[in-house]
Amino acid sequence: MNKRTEEILRRLDEVYGRDIPCYLHYDTPWQLLFSTIMSAQCTDKKVNEVAEKLYKKYPTVQAFADADLSELEEDIHATGFYHNKAKNIKACARRLLDDYGGEVPRTIEELTSLPGVGRKTANVIRGNIYHDPSIVVDTHVGRISRRLGFTEEKDPAKVEGDLMKKIPREHWIAINIQFIALGRSICTARSPKCQECFLSDLCGSCEL
Repeated sequence: MNKRTEEILRRLDEVYGRDIPCYLHYDTPWQLLFSTIMSAQCTDKKVNEVAEKLYKKYPTVQAFADADLSELEEDIHATGFYHNKAKNIKACARRLLDDYGGEVPRTIEELTSLPGVGRKTANVIRGNIYHDPSIVVDTHVGRISRRLGFTEEKDPAKVEGDLMKKIPREHWIAINIQFIALGRSICTARSPKCQECFLSDLCGSCEL
């Protein structure tokens, strides 16, 4: 790790710390799994609003597996792309029951074999539930990684690979939430607040 990367990580730790809670609210691993599926092209705030009622109506994995698909679509309508999301959640619940005894599996291979689960969702589970070092590349993480020069890639899997090479393993989980926090508050997609950014002197994309 070079001195510049070391300083970036030091400042991120100083501003945000490492013990940042997940933005999605959940009580069980399967709730986080289903909420992450719903979060595609949707804000965490909206997912949390929907999830609050959803997990009261469907309190178990079995309840989701048995759910009427059209009714489940209506229940998660506000998250967008509800046809595919409902289908995947219901199918995912059935797979959890049939293949994993109702538990959420741990490995990247097992997780990505579930309906509607890609590497991003799998790594959310691995990092937040099992505390396995993992990097979750969402729009914020991808954008900031490019702006800070950690990658030139746009494909999330390639961004993940570049970050895994340049960020120490012990910082993988923290960097997810830190970059998301930075991306939401300062390093926004449009009109980034470079004058407020504590990394401006280390960023080649700074617009100061």
